[in-house]
Amino acid sequence: MIWSTNYGRLASQTLFTLFFAGRDFAPKCLIDGVNIQDFLQSHYINAVGQLADRIRDAGDLLDECVIGWDSLNEPFEGFCGYSNLNTYPSEQTSTLKKGTFPTPAQSLRLGMGQAQTVDHWSFGSFGPKKDGTVTIDPQGYKMWEESDIEKDGVHAVWGWKRDPGWKLGSCLWALHGVWDVESGYVILPDYFRFSPSDTDREVVFLEDYWRPHWLAFSARIRKSHPEAILFVAPPVFAPPPHIPEDELKGRCCYSTHYYDGLTLITRHWHWFNADALGVLRGKYKSPMQAVKFGEQAIRKSLQEQLGVLKNDAKILGSYPTIIGEIGIPYDMDEKKAYGFTDNGKYKGDYSNQQKALDASLNAADGPNGLNYTIWTYCPDNSHVWGDGWNLEDLSIWSQDDLRVKERCRISMADSSSAALLKPSGATDSSVTLATVPGDDVTDSKQQSVTTLGAWENAYDFLTDGARALKAFCRPYPSATVGIPKDIQFDIHKAVFKLTVRVRPQDALRPDGLEPQRSSGSSETTLNVLEKEQLATEIYIPLVHYASDKIVARFSGQEPSNISAESADSSRASTPVGTAPSSRKPSSLDLSSSWLSSSEPGSMLSLSVQVSEGRWAVEDQTLKWWYPIPSPGENEREYTITVRRAGGAIKTTDVRGGICNLWELLCGNSCSVM
Repeated sequence: MIWSTNYGRLASQTLFTLFFAGRDFAPKCLIDGVNIQDFLQSHYINAVGQLADRIRDAGDLLDECVIGWDSLNEPFEGFCGYSNLNTYPSEQTSTLKKGTFPTPAQSLRLGMGQAQTVDHWSFGSFGPKKDGTVTIDPQGYKMWEESDIEKDGVHAVWGWKRDPGWKLGSCLWALHGVWDVESGYVILPDYFRFSPSDTDREVVFLEDYWRPHWLAFSARIRKSHPEAILFVAPPVFAPPPHIPEDELKGRCCYSTHYYDGLTLITRHWHWFNADALGVLRGKYKSPMQAVKFGEQAIRKSLQEQLGVLKNDAKILGSYPTIIGEIGIPYDMDEKKAYGFTDNGKYKGDYSNQQKALDASLNAADGPNGLNYTIWTYCPDNSHVWGDGWNLEDLSIWSQDDLRVKERCRISMADSSSAALLKPSGATDSSVTLATVPGDDVTDSKQQSVTTLGAWENAYDFLTDGARALKAFCRPYPSATVGIPKDIQFDIHKAVFKLTVRVRPQDALRPDGLEPQRSSGSSETTLNVLEKEQLATEIYIPLVHYASDKIVARFSGQEPSNISAESADSSRASTPVGTAPSSRKPSSLDLSSSWLSSSEPGSMLSLSVQVSEGRWAVEDQTLKWWYPIPSPGENEREYTITVRRAGGAIKTTDVRGGICNLWELLCGNSCSVM
């Protein structure tokens, strides 16, 4: 079950065609007096519009909490542009050849219950390969709804009225004369190739159908959220079409998706890989030229591919790029890391997952300097069912990886959709992690955890239940004065290096700030910022840079040979006060939970080198100040290198150590929300 194969199935192809191009290719499909394209798009756009209205009306959310809106997730062209329904066109690059692979014509016949012998493809180390044929016999079962669901054309459940010209019980493409059901003959194999309004012009899906939908969607969003950043997400690996600047209005971001396809599909980390994006965009004369051998070559190739995607944003203009989805499968090698193979020998060993995820996220770093959102965090992930979605298992966290879990039983929350999937005797999965002492569910009183005292220390908390933690919990600049030129992180040595380009225009402009008076202070925020230069802020994760004391306590050992450098290295020579604009710590702030009670001093052990400027540490944030060129001066480059004093943390198994979490939860019957 891989979503990429579903793009080539009849239901998906039909629905995407109706959504984007129903007026042109399905004119007989009318609901409530409008074409199915207008019916579907208007309902979708208005639904999101209702959400935008509610967020606007709530107050204090727009441009503070909600900064923008992404367009329809991973759209597809359906049949639009297919030149011959009797063959599968190579241009439709989103569809993966794996398993049964019918042609569009065969899919039409299968949808009407007719047996078909179709190609079968396997996906090996070097990509898709046809390995035979398979006969599929639906035994007369049809995909299409029968007419008895509607009385006088009115749907019994949803209440819409279907036009009499849209006959149920048969294929709607046969209704439009594309093929003959009785003979199975395709009458118009190029039906979707040309625009009905201009039969001499071939369809261009992005320009003809995707862009008009995006413009209608963005117009509705801007009605509720005028300053919204509109995220542009065309079909996977397809560059966006040109969109006029008077539509983008300077508020836009390119939000493409990227996955290491070979690893995702084979669920295995290989010693070789391929430049999939380069193959799809015609970079190579032969696919064999795209093969990359060795980890260094693989990492370089992935980084180059993300560089190509970043460059696509130039089609839109001078806009940033965010990789809207990136991640890896955790159920590699038949779920070996879950203990499902080799008598459990490799249970908890996520070393290959860490290599794969580090390679993908490293690709976003380097000269690309890309923002990204990792897919995914799934609170009810389990080893049996994964994310509970399309048999995917990409969650960076799983309740089945919590330590000392066997000390108590986790109940299945009634609200969890995973309850629909849980077979008899399967491992429980929970959204709320509601814990049950013994078997007595009724007496369990749930309460929120408002302190981190349940965990031994911060390192213990941050590693509990996380998978391939050191790959995704990595240092990065969260706010930069200037432009990041290069970001490097060596996961094995715990060495982070950032190079920034700083220009005169990167200086703070006090005239662009609205003065705000701090509570209990006579100084305004503007006054303070005029005195205190802004700093570049770098997230320094505890899991890579924890002090010896914290690591020793986590592993149940006493710290030894802690040098003065290690103990004091995270303190800068120049103390820095907290500006009023700094974020306030939450109730679960790491420093307030542990440092105030059991961890005096800094949690981090750092050795920092800067080419220019000064630095200081607040919790897991390193602030770095440096000179900004004056007007008329050339831009400058500065570099900071952050190492862990004493070298990288050596932990053979982050699942080990002492954890009081489950003892506390079982004893107090509380819930982690």
